[in-house]
Amino acid sequence: MTKEPIDLWIERHEKDPEAELKEKTERFLRAAQLKVPDRVPVAGVGGDFLCRYTGITWYDMSYNLEKIPGAVLKFVHDFPSDWSIIFAPMLLEGFVFALAFADYPDFSNTIRFLCGPVHDILKDKWSQWPGREIKEDMHPQFRGGEFMKPEEYGKFIEDPVEFIHDTILPRACPGLGEPGSSRWNAAWIRVGMTMQKIGAFQAQLFGELIKRGNAAFPITNAYTPADVIGDFLRYPTGAMLDMRRTPRDFKAACDALVEHILKVATAVPPAPPATFFFIPLHLNEMLPPKLYGEFYWPQLKKIIEVLVSKGYKGFVFFEGDHSPHVDTILELPKGWGIAWFERPRDFVAVWEKLKGHTTVMGGVPVSLIASGTPKQIDEYIKNLMVKIKPEGGFVLSPGVNELPADTPVANVRAYINAALKYGAY
Repeated sequence: MTKEPIDLWIERHEKDPEAELKEKTERFLRAAQLKVPDRVPVAGVGGDFLCRYTGITWYDMSYNLEKIPGAVLKFVHDFPSDWSIIFAPMLLEGFVFALAFADYPDFSNTIRFLCGPVHDILKDKWSQWPGREIKEDMHPQFRGGEFMKPEEYGKFIEDPVEFIHDTILPRACPGLGEPGSSRWNAAWIRVGMTMQKIGAFQAQLFGELIKRGNAAFPITNAYTPADVIGDFLRYPTGAMLDMRRTPRDFKAACDALVEHILKVATAVPPAPPATFFFIPLHLNEMLPPKLYGEFYWPQLKKIIEVLVSKGYKGFVFFEGDHSPHVDTILELPKGWGIAWFERPRDFVAVWEKLKGHTTVMGGVPVSLIASGTPKQIDEYIKNLMVKIKPEGGFVLSPGVNELPADTPVANVRAYINAALKYGAY
């Protein structure tokens, strides 16, 4: 039986993981630096497909730490990639907590994401977790919320960190109780102990992944100020209404957040060969260019430019269809980082605008991997490589790395096989 490229790659991981780690690191860095690597890097997948394939539930991925390593290690072995994006345990948006402790760099970045055990302590209303508010086999859900009134913008602008810590967290996290109470203090001590346990677990797991030839880079976290308001304080609908009803307040609130977001991001100092800052965009697709240019982009641009000037590389997830706003990316310094696009209406057109300026990641529709055929996936990636590969500065990836549970195994293999067959320079 003839072995496919993915099978040969798996064998190389088993025989010489150190060499694979070195090659992957160099390959990804060259792509991020707008250089031509030996092959187009291919990003990994996960999500419901990972759970179905390995036989664990989302409850396990959120709470049962002892079940996670075996599942993750098997998955990345059977579906190798140049850069795996796997949250273990599962994590959800929680940047509001990082902001609440922005003045404490030893803690702020640690609590940037929400996890199930922390949710159990805080009882936060921003998220729902399997085995708690939803069924054990359901993906954890970020719900967002409205915990600030329009008339409170003044207090928020005056001191965003204090307002979040003293006003927003008690409203959104009933498990905390009143600020300064024994319940409040005990909850944060328990959160710290929980994060310490999870941090030790992650260090051991990712250390094992690296030993098996999987590349990893230090990552810090940042956010777009308008998304802080839309995700955690006013719902996206409230944020968009505020842009029109109280534009000065909304803009001033966004400006006031920039300094504190940068404090969180720089809590992890840049280290060679590269430290990436991760920013997911949320309101971007919902805004017309006029509102995007007035209320969203200026602060996001400043945050990116400051972090790049300090020696970080960007990794920004442009969710939804970012096509109306792509030209603004050209205002950033050349080689600032990686732009991961979820579902632009014309991926090749986005590439043509950004090539030579920004490393572009994406290109493969999730629907194609989930419901296409291996032959269709092979043909699609082959044709895509013809149009994109010659320039360098490209990372092949699905629009999101989380695949549906019933995605055929043969399709995921076809995705990786096509990257290996047609991605070589």
